[in-house]
Amino acid sequence: MRASKRETAIPGKDHSGMIGVLQNDRDQEEISVSEVNRSASPFEPSVDAAQEACIGRPLRIALFGFGTVGSSVARILVESHPTGLELTHIFNRGVERKRVDWVPDSVVWTEDADAVLSSGDVDVLVELAGGLEPAGGWIRRALTAGKSVVTANKKLIAFQGVELEQLAASNGGHLKYGAAVAGGVPVIPGLEQGLTGDRTERIEGILNGTCNFILSKMEEGEDYAPVLAEAQRLGYAEADPTEDVGGFDARAKLAILMRLAMHLAVDPEEIVPQPITAISAVDFSYARDLGCTIRQIARAELTGKQIAATVGPMLLDLHSPLSWSRGTENMVVLSGHYGGDVVFSGHGAGGQPTAVAVVSDLLALAHGSRRVRIPSTPARVSAEFEVPHYIRFMVNDKPGIIADITVALASEGINIRAIVQKPGFPAHALPFVMTVEPCKPSALRRALECLRGKDYLLKAPLDLQMLE
Repeated sequence: MRASKRETAIPGKDHSGMIGVLQNDRDQEEISVSEVNRSASPFEPSVDAAQEACIGRPLRIALFGFGTVGSSVARILVESHPTGLELTHIFNRGVERKRVDWVPDSVVWTEDADAVLSSGDVDVLVELAGGLEPAGGWIRRALTAGKSVVTANKKLIAFQGVELEQLAASNGGHLKYGAAVAGGVPVIPGLEQGLTGDRTERIEGILNGTCNFILSKMEEGEDYAPVLAEAQRLGYAEADPTEDVGGFDARAKLAILMRLAMHLAVDPEEIVPQPITAISAVDFSYARDLGCTIRQIARAELTGKQIAATVGPMLLDLHSPLSWSRGTENMVVLSGHYGGDVVFSGHGAGGQPTAVAVVSDLLALAHGSRRVRIPSTPARVSAEFEVPHYIRFMVNDKPGIIADITVALASEGINIRAIVQKPGFPAHALPFVMTVEPCKPSALRRALECLRGKDYLLKAPLDLQMLE
């Protein structure tokens, strides 16, 4: 696994997205910031006498969910014996089929969630089942009882994180979710501990390893359908891949990053994602001609009181750090007002990298945490922003097509930047590309709508943003 890293990236790029206006009311939320002593081993931090007295007995951990990530968390706890942590309970539906012989006999295997949540023998709930419910109910019960919670549940944190942070604070517990964004890449701890002294103004990231695997394979010449099937076979994609390929997973993660990095609480539903399903091999061929590649990008930008945010497949310049990401890797570029660009990169998918983030959160709890207050301003996100676009047409060729499209674009004040047509395609199924200067998406949608129903169009034009 390539190590996660923190480095200066290339400055000076233009970034755009959805434009919205911040609301005036402020909502204060609690964010846990761990203070863990450094040592040669991540699982055996140096602990002085005062810390030993504070720690006392190990934290007793109930693991909810024994799937890919849950079993990897258990494996680390059992094999590495992290100081101050003890696995005591494993909950899973149909738990008998999950039993493994490498878990100590002292661990209780159970299908009774209520019994575990009401037990006085559990200090921390590790929730790895995912989804809003019943996971949300489990977490609320644990926090209300004064227990702490560690979770990788990005959807729950994106939609209900503020509420759950407040519930944890009011009952003396902690809520940690370092694994909710970018898996094993320590983006959230980096924001909470390393970048709070700066003012983050822009976020750009590859936040979904499944989409990155698919698109980087397609960059090599493969088609979408067989690559998706391979991703499902390897366990990178679910049987229903909609959350990933539709952009909903990356949208939830972007909302979390916006709250922590920009102190903006946004409704994820207001960020409308664009799926990667319409991308084809020919788009990568044209992208190469333009000195670009294609990746699913989540990005947000704060300018004054305006917030820009979007998620979808975009054209990236080949010199962009984001274009270097391959396979299931994640990459996040955070641009600060004072510190400039910081890049986090590493494996964002898979049981073991995500489990490392979960255990790191547990160690933070075991070895001393304190709370700081970080303001979070509710923000509205809309769809009006200006950005260059790549538009791919598939036509049954005949004279006058370019003129027709030019008239439609000119009616909305949109200037054409370039027209690219590759040889070797039949006239009855001819793909060609137009790139246009920065324009409002609503204007481009109206222009393309004027072309709907034209007899030369074989399918709707594909419109992709260009990240310059």
